[in-house]
Amino acid sequence: MEVPGSRPQGLFIKTLVYEIRFLFYNSELIIVTQRGIFNMNRFQELLDSIQINTHSSIRMEIPEVIYFDPFHIEGAPEDASYVFITHSHYDHYSVQDIRRVMNDNTRIFVPKSMLGQLRHDGFEERQIVTLTAGMKLQRDEYTVEAIPAYNTLKPFHRKSHGWLGYLIEIDGVRIYVAGDTDATSENRAVSCDIALVPIGGRYTMNAKKAADFVNELRPAAAIPCHYGSIVGKVSDGETFRRRVNPEIKVYLRIDFEKQDQD
Repeated sequence: MEVPGSRPQGLFIKTLVYEIRFLFYNSELIIVTQRGIFNMNRFQELLDSIQINTHSSIRMEIPEVIYFDPFHIEGAPEDASYVFITHSHYDHYSVQDIRRVMNDNTRIFVPKSMLGQLRHDGFEERQIVTLTAGMKLQRDEYTVEAIPAYNTLKPFHRKSHGWLGYLIEIDGVRIYVAGDTDATSENRAVSCDIALVPIGGRYTMNAKKAADFVNELRPAAAIPCHYGSIVGKVSDGETFRRRVNPEIKVYLRIDFEKQDQD
């Protein structure tokens, strides 16, 4: 493959995860897979920006600040450009924590089924963006796709609720935040480079099932969440890491020692 205006030299590797071609162009590492092309430096920047302060409360920078299901937020950073809510359970939809991170320009993305709840809780119509499963939106420099999130055999997250996970694509890097879900026919089809998946069991996949799900998705990196506090054990993170294909890098981003101090 040739990058326009150059004849880059590179290395081709076939792994158990997927075929990868590494190219150097203008002193930057470009990765080519069957999913597309992305800049490795940008991939690493986005990966490094992902933080989980607890449970499934995720923060990342693109460079705009994005939160997913903010919960137990310290202080009032008011730094969110976008807030994504996966569903209405208290540990994912926390009005006080949303208000701690939002400012006058923040937009809140929610499942359409939650619109009435946000209106009731005093959020302004102009702040709210509703989505249903399968919808794709172009927002500035990134795209977002709504992926159904539900249980297949348990009653906690019914498909009929219309609750969601989110697939964000930024500069060719695809980041999947699964929400509270089991492995389903819809999310097994997700193509992503970074996957954030629940592993705590009971309400979602447990560590072993989540690892099997990630092995099926074949991202470059996986970050477990939704364990070690409200549900699941701290040790679930290592259980998940051991079961994930070794060619998929697992990052444990919840600081349980800090939580114990708090």
